[in-house]
Amino acid sequence: MVKEFDRQVENLLQKAYHRVAGLSVIGFLEHISPLRDKVVELDVTDEVDLEEGRLPFVTVIKSDLVATEKAMSLVEREGKPGLVRLYPLETEDFRVIEGVAIPGGMAYLLVDIDRGKSSINIRPSDAIKIIEEEGRSPLTIDEGIAIVTQYPEFLMKNHCFSLLASRHAGDQRVPDIWINAEKKANLGWCWAGNPHTWLGSASCGNRLLIADA
Repeated sequence: MVKEFDRQVENLLQKAYHRVAGLSVIGFLEHISPLRDKVVELDVTDEVDLEEGRLPFVTVIKSDLVATEKAMSLVEREGKPGLVRLYPLETEDFRVIEGVAIPGGMAYLLVDIDRGKSSINIRPSDAIKIIEEEGRSPLTIDEGIAIVTQYPEFLMKNHCFSLLASRHAGDQRVPDIWINAEKKANLGWCWAGNPHTWLGSASCGNRLLIADA
């Protein structure tokens, strides 16, 4: 899996994440290279299953380092850039929900990822309960973008996903990533109480930071 980590890092450099963050290559790598040792320790299958929507891990770069709109524009699906359509809200309006612990630092590993095939056509408000009962965690906007940055093909027709760990307080909007009419990756929102036949709720088994044991 170290080879896959190296691929992900190279992909971020090819997309000039370091320049967007206002850092040199060396400065950018200081945030993520130490995660390489964590990859060696992962106790998960290294199989990537796009049909079932399963990934062993992905490297997450926080929006504190690379802004959401810019990160989404660097997602490339079928040669087209991704985009953000959250009107009337802004990306900053969405915060990590209570009970979801995000590692410190500017980068971390998202481990044991499930796109949410079993939660397709289940209301997000119900899906989050199922995810928590399974001992898993819903995903944030940063994490969803990280996934489609590294695996744009993970986003498939009728198999898109909600990001239930990012919410706007007092609001029923749930951020999602789907394929729009132009076949671009689109960060938008749907209502928490509405099920969709093409939309599941993504989750992970763990999150790892450099200093984690």
